[in-house]
Amino acid sequence: MLRLIAASLCLRCQRVPPLPFNFRPCVTLSSVENQQTVDALYNLSVDIQKVRKLKGWVLHQSPSYTREVADLLRDMGAPGPVIARILAAHPEAVLCDPEQMHAQRELWMSVCPKQKDLVGIIEKFPASFFTSSSSHHNQRNNIAYFQSLSLNKRIVTKLMASAPQSFRRPVEQNDEMVRTLQQAYLELGGDEANMKIWLQKLLSQNPFVLLKPPEVLRQNLLFLRDRGFSTAELLRLLSRLRGFVTELNPDSMRRTLAYSQDALGCSEAELRVTVLKCPALLYYPESILAERFDCLHGAGISTSQIAETPTVLELTSQIVNYRIQQLKARGYDVRTGSLEVLNGTKKDFETSFGKLQLRRERPLFNPVAPLKGDD
Repeated sequence: MLRLIAASLCLRCQRVPPLPFNFRPCVTLSSVENQQTVDALYNLSVDIQKVRKLKGWVLHQSPSYTREVADLLRDMGAPGPVIARILAAHPEAVLCDPEQMHAQRELWMSVCPKQKDLVGIIEKFPASFFTSSSSHHNQRNNIAYFQSLSLNKRIVTKLMASAPQSFRRPVEQNDEMVRTLQQAYLELGGDEANMKIWLQKLLSQNPFVLLKPPEVLRQNLLFLRDRGFSTAELLRLLSRLRGFVTELNPDSMRRTLAYSQDALGCSEAELRVTVLKCPALLYYPESILAERFDCLHGAGISTSQIAETPTVLELTSQIVNYRIQQLKARGYDVRTGSLEVLNGTKKDFETSFGKLQLRRERPLFNPVAPLKGDD
């Protein structure tokens, strides 16, 4: 993502912030707003005050191509309110040269041919679409590279949208990380026939894994091996963490594991079992874990219950307290029951809560049992 070196306009000295790095060399700066840009945005129902507050420097640039951007989006099927939201969230789009924008549309449609879907992506990730023309060469090469790995277009599109940095850099850097991941997968006993699916899931869940140095992955796997995790367990962790192992480092994992072992009062072997149940224990810092242990203990939940269902530690204290109160109102005591009912997403909890409520309200008789007749 391009770095924006900008500041809000100083009312006293009327200084104009510098242009974002490598955005457009032919831009003209002004101490006053470009009235044509302001009028065009106003006519498109863009929240001008929001633009002034967050990225007011854009309004001081000339030339700008507000109408051209709107026409491009409209031609792709974007309705007026969507265009307004895109430009309010990413007003830098109006500084993109029209020829550059059309080149971007052509590039993106090579992996996302449905314009309706592309508009949805632009609305969610406008900065990924409206980017410098200097990165087009790398973008094209990286698209071809990821397609050569047999990744489907949907995954490639998701990578371009959520981790655009990986497409703006030389393809050789992505290739190095992909090869490291593939090598680790095979060395840990992964099936080569399933490697494409494994890699696709990993990149889909955590596309930023490509931006990490390959050496980080090697160091973390060596650390976990030294802590007693078997080859099969390491493969399981690498797959379940969806690349989060590249976000870690041995020092942070050492501190977190030491805290978890002390809090759970368990042996190293028992700790490994717990980590396999809840890999999140590897990357939550001690301060967060301490807060969540305190929250659970404060609700009367025992350490043995937490050890049995450690995934409850993935929930924030606010979510835990809310769910405990909901269950308590229905007569469920988490101090004596299973913590599984607390787990999962909001939808998972609502489903479990609904089943619990249904069991409580169901009539306690057998509908097929014969009724007693009157004597």
